[in-house]
Amino acid sequence: MTLLVDPPQTFVPAASLVVNKPRHVGGARRLIDSYGRRIGDLRISVTDRCNFRCVYCMPEEGMQWLKRDTILTFDEIERVSRVAVELGVEEIRLTGGEPTLRPGLPELVERVSRLPVRSLSLTTNGFLLRSLARPLAEAGLKRINVSLDTLQHDRFHQIARRRGLDEVLAGLEELERYPSISPIKVNVVAMRDFTEVEVVAFAELARRKPYVIRFIEFMPLDADGNWQRERVLSGNEIKAIIERDFMPMVPVPAEPSSTSRRFTFSDGIGEIGFINPVSQPFCGTCNRIRLTADGQLRTCLFSIDEWDLRGPLRSGASDDDLADILTQAVSHKELKHKINEGAAFQRASRSMSQIGG
Repeated sequence: MTLLVDPPQTFVPAASLVVNKPRHVGGARRLIDSYGRRIGDLRISVTDRCNFRCVYCMPEEGMQWLKRDTILTFDEIERVSRVAVELGVEEIRLTGGEPTLRPGLPELVERVSRLPVRSLSLTTNGFLLRSLARPLAEAGLKRINVSLDTLQHDRFHQIARRRGLDEVLAGLEELERYPSISPIKVNVVAMRDFTEVEVVAFAELARRKPYVIRFIEFMPLDADGNWQRERVLSGNEIKAIIERDFMPMVPVPAEPSSTSRRFTFSDGIGEIGFINPVSQPFCGTCNRIRLTADGQLRTCLFSIDEWDLRGPLRSGASDDDLADILTQAVSHKELKHKINEGAAFQRASRSMSQIGG
């Protein structure tokens, strides 16, 4: 099947849309792409700013931040979320940049938590969690992912280009006081010649703390464009290191749309996940769309196209108009990311920090 794509860097205004009739399931309007995948997961970036400069995500200096008036307001985020939920979205994740830098974040969590979603979660670098864990829990946050690539201070500075390991670990400890936020997932970006020496320590952390450790293969979303396939440390290689030093792991059942291959140790203590978008792509069951901080909808991390929602939101669009834009965007969702297809692969039109995780 041939994908219909716009030229690179194309931003699609609402006025230019030729809107297809929305798909319906059992009489209800639903977001279903042209490959039959039902979209149930919306990732919303609330800011492009970050207090770290991780090497796989953004350059150390020279970032051009979005102007404040271009970023969606809480009212606008809540409205898009509500329309998406009415179209079948069941999970909402707030991301960045670093979302805890957005003033009033617990208020936004409280507003979105009122929607009938199965899961409301947050992806964060954890630096500010020691002070935010309680207000986020009280606001209704249910799940959290904390990015942490090393447990050593010098290597933390090497990867994040900022100090902060003690603050992140303290934030994780604080989260343990609020069991309503569960599970606590720790995301580790796996890079060859860096992560190998960290694997055992993270496995030990999974066995002594109530954290799900997840290793994520290094993807070509770095702002400097220096990604090389040779730097990818595969999930299977990491699993082999863990089983060599501990014991065999056994699979844990997961939903078909899950990005993570989940395992527990054979004695039942501790969970490890492997997210392998390079070595074992899961595009066939992808149910995710993403909204950038400036209101552009993306149907894949590696999209070169975006669908404008901010313009319609600020020019009087009705909820039906917004639903039509969402439906049209989803009808163009890519079949796969093509990382493994050589010349056919096109880098995303933004870096990871500008897209949202």
